[in-house]
Amino acid sequence: MIKVIMHGCNGHMGKVISELSEDDENVEIAAGIDRADTKAYSFPVYTQIFECNVEADVMIDFSSYKASNHVLKYCGQRKLPLVLCTTGLTAEQLDLIQETSKKTAILRSANMSLGINALLKLIQDAAKVLATAGFDMEIVEKHHKLKCDAPSGTAIAMADSLNQAMDKQYHYCFDRSQRHEPRDSKEIGISSVRGGTIVGEHDVIFAGPDEVITFSHQAYSKSVFGKGAIEAAKFLAGKPAGMYDMSDVIAG
Repeated sequence: MIKVIMHGCNGHMGKVISELSEDDENVEIAAGIDRADTKAYSFPVYTQIFECNVEADVMIDFSSYKASNHVLKYCGQRKLPLVLCTTGLTAEQLDLIQETSKKTAILRSANMSLGINALLKLIQDAAKVLATAGFDMEIVEKHHKLKCDAPSGTAIAMADSLNQAMDKQYHYCFDRSQRHEPRDSKEIGISSVRGGTIVGEHDVIFAGPDEVITFSHQAYSKSVFGKGAIEAAKFLAGKPAGMYDMSDVIAG
């Protein structure tokens, strides 16, 4: 039985993961951490992270980047493996993640969906064939109107995967409104749409002479991210210090 501390337990994803864990005989939420104790759970909820002394195998963090420094300090001190699902992290926080990974295992992913992470591998294989043949690469991501950051972390992860496949020859273009020139053949365009209650949609477009190939992923509910986070927690528990990602989970 893997015991999990759920950081951000009162948020939407925290609730989803708590519900999913009830149907998983291999996972148990040992404690929650959030700004308020709503008395809604069977497990204890702490409003101050450093007051939580519950024994656990791993922490899942689905909260805000504003809390990430405390989360990293807490897990580093306790050598508690961390599944870090928070997006919008600053450059300083990314450095702190690397430092903390020397003390404990950290799995960070811009998107916890198993489908998205399988897609990251597929588009790399496609880029090696299509981009080499002169196809242009574009990414379009769509999310609900309440999402604050743009482009999505998943869109950036997709661009990074494409660029890695092409030996990092490409640069990213987020806005062409001030440009009056043809498209650079070595750019990856990333466009964002915000509206309604769109859970998450991502299209990776390979546009070539007289043909277009599109890889698409649509999330119909946030449970796909919760399931991925739980699988990541199972994988990470007991792992040695270091950086991991969802490709490690998929590889087994």
